[in-house]
Amino acid sequence: MFELNLEINHFLDTYWQKKPTVIKQGFIDFIDPILPDEIAGLAMEEEIESRLVYRDEKQQWQAECGPFESFEKLESDGATLLIQAVDHWHEDAQQLVRPFRFLPNWRIDDLMISYSTPKGGVGPHIDNYDVFIIQGMGKRHWRVGEKHPIKKEFAAHGALKHCEPFDAIIDVELEPGDILYIPVGFPHEGYAVEPSMNYSVGFRAPDQNDLISSFADHLIDNNEKPLRYNDINMQMREKTGQIETQELNELHRVMLANCATPEQLIPWFGKMVSEAKHDLDIATPEVKHSEQDILATFEEGAQFTRLGGLRAVYFELSPELLFINAEQFSCEGFTELGHHLCDQDKVGSEVSELLQQDKQALTLFTQLVNLGYWYAT
Repeated sequence: MFELNLEINHFLDTYWQKKPTVIKQGFIDFIDPILPDEIAGLAMEEEIESRLVYRDEKQQWQAECGPFESFEKLESDGATLLIQAVDHWHEDAQQLVRPFRFLPNWRIDDLMISYSTPKGGVGPHIDNYDVFIIQGMGKRHWRVGEKHPIKKEFAAHGALKHCEPFDAIIDVELEPGDILYIPVGFPHEGYAVEPSMNYSVGFRAPDQNDLISSFADHLIDNNEKPLRYNDINMQMREKTGQIETQELNELHRVMLANCATPEQLIPWFGKMVSEAKHDLDIATPEVKHSEQDILATFEEGAQFTRLGGLRAVYFELSPELLFINAEQFSCEGFTELGHHLCDQDKVGSEVSELLQQDKQALTLFTQLVNLGYWYAT
């Protein structure tokens, strides 16, 4: 549905996580996959995260969180409605993420869509993730500044974090199909020139605090017999207030015992990175499918599509393990199927023969369909 007009290797070598760039007509003859009225409809749903950003009569920034019952603010200039994780809920919008899967799936965060009235925006800010911003209907004026490690940030509102003014290294007006790529840490701001839609495909990169906090939670939940510190060659102390180097070394060893090798991280990181950040539109079948039902569906020429926003990964170090929506599954003996499910959004005849030949593979795939993770199309 969408074909990216980009020389990918050149982009990765020159720009990815290095510097921002504008990709003119990154999508040629771009057609919006969703309408403003549909965006408003999603913002009325309890399960979907949405925000309305605008300036009040004193030109002070304001932000309201959904769900919303009315959209009077969008009848005036200077307002923006933002919807998170639209790829979880709208199949056509989900197609806009697929062209960016030249990057690892586990790095993809979600698709955020915004609708702005003229002069609408969210103010100057710095993101903690890489983002491709695709211009849909209308036009938007963007400014991007140079990355600065000590650029000051402040709360313009309880739900808005802004940064101090910056000089622009990119100053451009985007038209439908244009793409603006911004790496982590580069300040930027965009304002609608006319009623416009923007699509942001974000790529998360966990920081040290995220990783350590999550790993600690994993150990608390799963490490039933944690290693305890023991003294080594204790002798009478003259300097009783001093922590000796050997003691610090032993504390360090105890703390790192459960993550001393990359392999030890797999059960934790697989679950962490495959967990959905936002709600999924999971619809489990009212009547569970049998394994024969699955085979018959393939024989009819159908494909099975992965649920929008569902995260599915595997590790090169442990290829027999799959992690799907924070659950661990085994594909030992049929890794070809398991990896295909993680690598591709759709599966069809290319896996049906494998399912006919391998009972365990068929059992696992049937289980995933009955969980609502894959569905026939």
